[in-house]
Amino acid sequence: MDRRVYQVWKGSNKFFLDGRLIFGPDAQSMIVTLLLIIVPAVIFCVFVAWHLRHEFSPHNAGYAVLVIAIVFTIYVLVLLFLTSARDPGIVPRNLHPPEEDLRYDTSASVEIGGRRTPSLQFPRTKEVTVNGIPVKVKYCDTCMLYRPPRCSHCSICNNCVERFDHHCPWVGQCIGLRNYRYFFYFVSSSTLLCIYVFSMSAFYIKVLMDDHHDTVWKAMKESPASVILMAYCFISLWFVGGLTGFHLYLISTNQTTYENFRYRADNRGRVYDRGCSDNFLEVFCTKVKPSRSDFRAYVQEETQRPPLPSTRGAEADNSGEDRRAKVEDDLELGGDLLKISQRHNIEDIDGDIRSRGSDVPHHNSEADSVLGSDRRPPTFQSQSDTWHSSLGRRSGSWEIAPEVFGMNSNVTESRSYAASKESRS
Repeated sequence: MDRRVYQVWKGSNKFFLDGRLIFGPDAQSMIVTLLLIIVPAVIFCVFVAWHLRHEFSPHNAGYAVLVIAIVFTIYVLVLLFLTSARDPGIVPRNLHPPEEDLRYDTSASVEIGGRRTPSLQFPRTKEVTVNGIPVKVKYCDTCMLYRPPRCSHCSICNNCVERFDHHCPWVGQCIGLRNYRYFFYFVSSSTLLCIYVFSMSAFYIKVLMDDHHDTVWKAMKESPASVILMAYCFISLWFVGGLTGFHLYLISTNQTTYENFRYRADNRGRVYDRGCSDNFLEVFCTKVKPSRSDFRAYVQEETQRPPLPSTRGAEADNSGEDRRAKVEDDLELGGDLLKISQRHNIEDIDGDIRSRGSDVPHHNSEADSVLGSDRRPPTFQSQSDTWHSSLGRRSGSWEIAPEVFGMNSNVTESRSYAASKESRS
């Protein structure tokens, strides 16, 4: 059965309605956000707005207070949904690393058997030009791509996100290129809703004071819900109001939260600054780009590709060459030992013959035949079986194969044979 992209997605996102809605991995935190919006709104409508429906002229104009509160609350909830349930600008990850950027790095070479093998890797950064200013982009090992400018990898969602601003736990989603506008609308609208609820609650306290000619303390005892709402909105304004002001500053300078905190020292975020008016137009008046990932599309079967050259193959080739060179060195050293042994025995034979005089000239041919063996290279049945290193080149310990001792015994037998012939003559 064919599977869709959202069913095999490697990020940490949660999908609903067959991939139509995409949330972050901490989408359950939205429940807290919903309660923080809905519960105060309900309290306001029941205990404050309902009592103000006849306090304005004409007589029923007070219903507008109730209607505005309901509509405003629904509007904020819709903005929260648009921020949390859409693709924030995820860059689809590659199935393979980009081959065109593959290179051998000699600076990071690996030493194998005295030889240095260059390692196969990708440049960690590339340089692109933005508004005439060179900007470095980084390679993402997880997504196997070079991130576009202003893109960053979110460790919570495990995705690279275009124009990454931050990951907001209150909405359970990354804030990026495709949902930053709705995020700002949500925060600023929440600020206005807090101001509205705080103002209407304070107005209701004033109405109670005028109707009953009471002091402010008696009026507050008359409507404790108004006091609670005023305190709640006052505290909330420090958060959502401050966040709104901060993002107004970021928009005016065309920065993201990530750029502002990370590149504050070198003013890297100012590369994208077009001027205050153009920056606001870019955020609020440009068309939202379509998603780069079709999460409901069927997964395409991956085509087989030739394997990339790897350092493992190079290491295997070099290790094979190193082993062959080692065997040749073993054979060369073994040959030297054999020649030394032969030369020692042959010198004894030659000295013995000369000490007895020149009356046995026919033995010189036998000695020459033995001496001639020193000029001929020894013959081995198998290079890899004749000489063996017990602990490798580093140990300096060598084992001489039995063939060597056999050849040495042949030399000794030749010496014995020559001596016996001399005694018989």
